[in-house]
Amino acid sequence: MSQPGAAFSLREIGLRIGERTVLHPLTLELPAGAVTGLLGHNGSGKSTLMKILARQLQPDSGEIDLFGTPLAAHAPRRLARSLAYLPQHTPDTDGLTVRELAALGRYPWHGPFGRVGDLDRQKTETALAMTNLLPLADRLVDTLSGGERQRAFLAMLVAQDAVCLLLDEPISALDVAQQIDVMAFVRRQATEHGRSVVVILHDLNIAARFCDRLVVLSRGRVAAQGTPDALLHPDRLEALYGVPMGVFPHPASGRPVTYVL
Repeated sequence: MSQPGAAFSLREIGLRIGERTVLHPLTLELPAGAVTGLLGHNGSGKSTLMKILARQLQPDSGEIDLFGTPLAAHAPRRLARSLAYLPQHTPDTDGLTVRELAALGRYPWHGPFGRVGDLDRQKTETALAMTNLLPLADRLVDTLSGGERQRAFLAMLVAQDAVCLLLDEPISALDVAQQIDVMAFVRRQATEHGRSVVVILHDLNIAARFCDRLVVLSRGRVAAQGTPDALLHPDRLEALYGVPMGVFPHPASGRPVTYVL
C-alpha cells in the first residue's frame, strides 16, 4: 500500500542485465509535490532507476505504484498525461522551432484524429511564457544556446501538463548561471504548481539548494536518503564519496554547503 503523499512507491524493485545486477531489490518512497534528487557515482544505478520509473525499462522483480495505481496498469496515453520524462541525451530537433518542440508535449491530449485544439495552443503558449521563451518561439531549436535548448525541452514537458517530471541530469552540460536558472524553474514546478519532480544531479550544493529530499545510490543500492540537512554531514559524505568533505550552513538560506578538504 502506498503511503500518503507518495508520488512513487517502489517495493523490491530489482534489475539484472546479463550476469550483472544493476539494481539490487530496493524499497523506496518518492514524495508527491516535492523535488527529490537522485545522487551517486557514475554507474550507481541512477539512470537505470529513472528509466524504470519512466517505464522505459522493465524491472525483473518488484512493483511500483504511481499515485497509488500500479505503474504497469497505466495505458500509454494515460501515463503520458501523468508522467513526463526528459532523458539525459535529448533527441534531435532538426528543423523544429521552439514553439513546435513545446507543442509536441500536447500529443497525449490531442482530441479525436489528433486534432490540435485551442486548449493545446493555450497550454503551449503558457509553457513558453513560463520558461521565458516567447521571444525565441520562432527560432530553430538547433540555433539556441545550451541553456535555452534545455529550457525548450522543459517547455515541452510543461505543455504536456503532467503532474510528475522525471529529469535525467538536466544541468550536466550547462554553465553555472544556466544551472541555477534551470533548477530554479524546476523548483517552482513543485512549489507553485504542485508537481512531483525526480531529478538526477551530481552537484551536492545544487542538490542541497533546490531539493526537498535526497536519495543516494551506490552500486545499485540505496546508500542513504533524507533531507539535505539530515544527509549532508562530513562523516556520511566521506563514507559515500570516499573523500574528506566539510559542510557549513549557507549564510543566507541556512542550507548545507559542502566542500572537499
